[in-house]
Amino acid sequence: MANFHPTDNALAEFSAGSLDWALSIPVSAHIELCPECKQKIAEYNTVGGSVLQQVNPISIKENSFEQLMTRIKTEKLEPISPCDEVHNEHPLDERTRHLPKVIQKLVPTDKPLKWSSLSPKLKSVILTSGQKKYEVRFHKIKSGGKIAEHDHTGLEVTLVLEGSFSDANGNYAPGDYIEKKPGEVHKPIAAQNQDCLCLSILEGPVKFTGLIGKIVNPFLSISPQ
Repeated sequence: MANFHPTDNALAEFSAGSLDWALSIPVSAHIELCPECKQKIAEYNTVGGSVLQQVNPISIKENSFEQLMTRIKTEKLEPISPCDEVHNEHPLDERTRHLPKVIQKLVPTDKPLKWSSLSPKLKSVILTSGQKKYEVRFHKIKSGGKIAEHDHTGLEVTLVLEGSFSDANGNYAPGDYIEKKPGEVHKPIAAQNQDCLCLSILEGPVKFTGLIGKIVNPFLSISPQ
């Protein structure tokens, strides 16, 4: 059972379809793992459906459909080139079958993930999500690993997928959804008994504090894909 959840505003925006696509990924994954938030989404969807039923319909011209069909029949359309069959279901992958469905779809099945070591205890890989505002990554902290204290230059959303980590504000286990904004400094530490895998959504690069920050911060950036 998750102990840290998206805000009610984020859930409402997700239900309405107005939440940014990249931010919808961890919210959707959290909902799959959290019965409490799944129930909230069901309630929001019910309310939204009721509102739509009460909206007065807008009248259209009586012959609009006939005009559309006439246009389809008379206009010269370019032939559609043949294409490969589209498969909506993402093939099962031993690396990801235990992960929420929305995250499974971000992992390529035709090639291995190219992890980059950010420190002896931390490695990551960028995932392609089809948007240009947020960077979407897997971060994996080795058991007992400590991440240097850092601030944030933009919104950072983290969803724990495997293992756990802690900071001064709490202990985070699979399904927990953590949101950090500029000015919220923390120092994540992975549990001693298991590596910690997280999905991270970054609006801007982290900003390390202390001497290490003066050295590396000028070189940090994000790469939305």
